[in-house]
Amino acid sequence: MDTQAEHSERDRSSEPRAGSEEGSRFSRVRGAVAAVRPWRRILVAGVAGTTALLLFSAFVVQPFLIPSGSMEPTLRVGDRVLVNKLAYRSGAEPRRGDVVVFDGTGSFVREDLDANPLAAFARGAASSLGLAEPPDTDFVKRVVGVGGDRVVCCDARGRLRVNGVPVDETYLHPGDTASEAPFDIVVPQNTLWVMGDHRSRSSDSRDHLGSPGGGMVPVERVVGRVDWLGWPPARIGGLEGTGAFDGVRAPGRAHG
Repeated sequence: MDTQAEHSERDRSSEPRAGSEEGSRFSRVRGAVAAVRPWRRILVAGVAGTTALLLFSAFVVQPFLIPSGSMEPTLRVGDRVLVNKLAYRSGAEPRRGDVVVFDGTGSFVREDLDANPLAAFARGAASSLGLAEPPDTDFVKRVVGVGGDRVVCCDARGRLRVNGVPVDETYLHPGDTASEAPFDIVVPQNTLWVMGDHRSRSSDSRDHLGSPGGGMVPVERVVGRVDWLGWPPARIGGLEGTGAFDGVRAPGRAHG
């Protein structure tokens, strides 16, 4: 008896036959599995890409959507800037004239103990990718005074004086003065005095003189320095610096 032929016939008969109900079901399952695999790869790649972007924005460069006109004409509503989070590592600190993003919690806004952690995380993730407006505690301003500086408004020509030196702020919004409200302050160590370039529309250190901290921003609250414009396409490039403070000396060497 040819047992090998018998086994071969039995093996073939056990496979789903083409056109049978079992064979049709088998084909559908294989087709569904084959269709799922590309979507699984796309999903995994998407999650990995998003995670990489979040890590990059958390430690290196973070996109930041400009929500108001307080920094016009330097930054406009809807601009997406790129914040260099490595600018003040290794002991470096913000300098006069730098445009910085900082967390105003405890200085510009009070701490909100009732905030929803999950909602705050989702909003923070979206803003980290430049897809949503930044949290209400984040601000972008220009550094005008650093620790030890005396900042006075204003001289006879309407200019700020920093450590006795008048500052020609060519970056101000056309028609704006250095400040409508006079002030004379000394910046405590490890803090910053910050102001918007559109002074008549900026809520900055001047508006928080009576708040805890006296309008000063702790250096440790600085997220990073605005170094580049990433959107819109016509404005892509490095943020232009300023020489307005080049003549200002360190506080101990002030004159005038």
